[in-house]
Amino acid sequence: MKALVFQGPGRIAWQDVPDPVVEDPADAIVRVDAVTICGTDLHILKGDVPEVTPGRVLGHEAVGTVVEAGGDVRTVRPGDRVLISCITACGRCRFCRESRYGQCRGGGGWILGHTVDGTQAEYVRVPFADLSVHPLPEAIDDFDAVLLADIFPTAYEVGVLNGAVSPADTVVVVGAGPIGLAAVITARLYSPGRIVAVDLAESRLAAAHALGADTTVNAGEGPEELVADLTDGLGADVVMEAVGVPEAFEMCTRMVRPGGRVANIGVHGKPAVLHLEDLWIKDVTITTGLVDTSSTPMLLRMMASGRLPSAALLTHRFELGEMEEAYDVFGRAAETGAIKVALGGPQHTVVSLPDTSAA
Repeated sequence: MKALVFQGPGRIAWQDVPDPVVEDPADAIVRVDAVTICGTDLHILKGDVPEVTPGRVLGHEAVGTVVEAGGDVRTVRPGDRVLISCITACGRCRFCRESRYGQCRGGGGWILGHTVDGTQAEYVRVPFADLSVHPLPEAIDDFDAVLLADIFPTAYEVGVLNGAVSPADTVVVVGAGPIGLAAVITARLYSPGRIVAVDLAESRLAAAHALGADTTVNAGEGPEELVADLTDGLGADVVMEAVGVPEAFEMCTRMVRPGGRVANIGVHGKPAVLHLEDLWIKDVTITTGLVDTSSTPMLLRMMASGRLPSAALLTHRFELGEMEEAYDVFGRAAETGAIKVALGGPQHTVVSLPDTSAA
């Protein structure tokens, strides 16, 4: 099959790799029908995630069709259309029993496109399939559903829930990329008083406004002063970092009010300065987190009922074989206006499903 292979910092290739096979009775093999690129993949490409070694197939978000299931898989069967979660869960370890799947110690967690081959391919092996794929209702389109593999649960869990967004809060989202925009959408579920979006790209600020941000400000044009003006000098109740660079995190800590919350969502590849000389006295709560995807079933129900806007997030579509072009467009978002790119198209291989009519 063809897959997008990481070849070292700055180098990827769409190339032939061996077909995935069932390695454990809990595995499922899924044909990839729609897949997307994450900001984390760009961090990997820059060398920010050293656990990803050359030769790894990238990607951790996809929608597809089950073509083979191991003997222990009970919730899906060949022919089922499924959402592949970015997080894999063994279901047995301490953290899985607490629904903290991102911290799974039984072989799961964030492994796809990280420590095992991922979803940016024609087929993917999904370990622990019973807890790591979700059957999709017909009402949800492939290219909408793929947004539920990562960005919506990440923004909701690591940003909105960790930040404890409450009614009437002033919420600042630093970074209006896909995660930041999903944070704007899901923060609105809690009726904050005001949402402020901060970014360098005017196209992304326009998208943030269209999706519910009350105020937008370019990161180079005094967002800290604006937040101070809007809050009578107090600062924001909740500030979410959705960029993954030190300057953005440090800005967030300067914009939060005493007793407020900073929710870090971004993937960081470099150290950031924590100014405890200023923060120690302010009762500020700072949270970090890897998504657990425990909210995915709820978000699926919301999308199926039309209560989770997603169409504006998907700006570019490509065929699966155009993966390298899609990376280029997504990586130059400030120039191309890309928010979220998705890939899918004609499959090169027809997979014959087993005849179960006699069963």
